Amino acid sequence: MKTEIQKIISNWNSDGAFSGVISISAPDDILYQEAFGYRNRAEEVPNKPNTAFAIASGTKLFTALSICKLIDSGLLSLDSRVCDLIPHDLKSINKEVTVFHLLTHTPGIGDYIDEEASSDYFDILRLYENRPVHKWDSLANYLPMFNELPQKFSPGERFGYSNAGFVLLGLVVEGVSKQIYQQYVTENIVLPLGLSHTGFYRMNNLPGNTALGYLYNEARNEHETNTLYMPTIGGSDGGIFSCAADIIKVWQAVFSNRILSVGMVEQFLSPHITINEKERFGLGVFIRQDGDKKAYYSVGGDFGVDYFSAYFPRKEIIASALGNTEMNTFPLFKRLFENLG
Repeated sequence: MKTEIQKIISNWNSDGAFSGVISISAPDDILYQEAFGYRNRAEEVPNKPNTAFAIASGTKLFTALSICKLIDSGLLSLDSRVCDLIPHDLKSINKEVTVFHLLTHTPGIGDYIDEEASSDYFDILRLYENRPVHKWDSLANYLPMFNELPQKFSPGERFGYSNAGFVLLGLVVEGVSKQIYQQYVTENIVLPLGLSHTGFYRMNNLPGNTALGYLYNEARNEHETNTLYMPTIGGSDGGIFSCAADIIKVWQAVFSNRILSVGMVEQFLSPHITINEKERFGLGVFIRQDGDKKAYYSVGGDFGVDYFSAYFPRKEIIASALGNTEMNTFPLFKRLFENLG
């Protein structure tokens, strides 16, 4: 198996363009672990296997686990209406939107970065001109960006990937727990699981052995850091930093019921929503199934960030790619799925 995995990765990264870490592990063995490229290009400081990377929407896994943990504690339910849990005027957001709708990307609310629309590089830059990212330091500051947008479809009608929906889930965490979202995740997931290099690091104060993200500027024919393109601190829809070893711990904790109860894990991993022939969605986690092949996975991408992490239940294998450029790693996941699923 190790030889086959090596071949898959070598073929995928044949031009050596990937910068980041790829980690693949079984319960009792490391099948593959390699760091590529630089965490600091200017000083040619190489990435290491334990380097931390921004994982963008990979943060949504942490948000979903936080919500399910609060459900386990009896402080809310999947059927709880969001408008009853958040101490903010939700204006145009449908009052019938529930926690379940948000967790499954089915609320139908307008989105500040709409991944179903054009939402290209220039659309996002225009958003940043009106909402400078250095002011994105609390979840409440996100609300004005989508709070008055028209509803896209009725709650529960279909799957529609929603960043704004996970911002609302972060506000639910704050409203129910009476803690800042980032603090809740730190105290209830990061610290109990012993995640040594995971956190909501500030973009202007990154700790040691943390990768800078890089995007390519075609006009100047050079790479530049993503510092001016990312919120000051990550929120509930994206922005946490983590390393490969910590991501392994998260998956292991989920499947050993160390974060959630047995019943809650079953609901978390159940395919509640159909996306397409092979893709389903649970309560915050993607599920890919093709015949007897199956994987639970989390993905993320942003300026200077690309990430996926997957758990293959048949062989209990965890595979992750954490990148600090915009090179698309999802094709690698699909190739691994065919071999490991």
